[in-house]
Amino acid sequence: MSTKTTSLPKGKVRDDYLHLILDFPLTSLKSEKQFNEAQKVIDKLIVKGKLSSGEEMYLDALSDLIAAYEDVHYPIGPASDAAMLRHLMEAKGVTQADLHRDTQLAKSTISEVLAGKKPFSRQMIRKLAKYFKVDVSVLAANL
Repeated sequence: MSTKTTSLPKGKVRDDYLHLILDFPLTSLKSEKQFNEAQKVIDKLIVKGKLSSGEEMYLDALSDLIAAYEDVHYPIGPASDAAMLRHLMEAKGVTQADLHRDTQLAKSTISEVLAGKKPFSRQMIRKLAKYFKVDVSVLAANL
């Protein structure tokens, strides 16, 4: 049974979208060459500035295809505990001294984590999650 899409673009929106489809079809990216070509198409659209609705629809779809390719071929692992703690501290604007004072975590422990010498413990994860108001899973990625 075929499904009919009811929200097909019309008029100029359709024309802009179809023109882009003819130049670079929206299909799964299977090679590095296709990936690079897709990035070039995106770059051209981004530099263009103001896009029509059809161009925006196309850009969204092509971005999704690029993201899917990157997820498989260029996976990004979880951040280190040191990088995560540094990021959270910068985002909240706190120092090591502030963190020690507010969480009662030992100064040496905070320093060792920031230096990459020590991973988060379960107790640290609970305290830091509560302090930074993030889910524990954000901090427990490396357990």
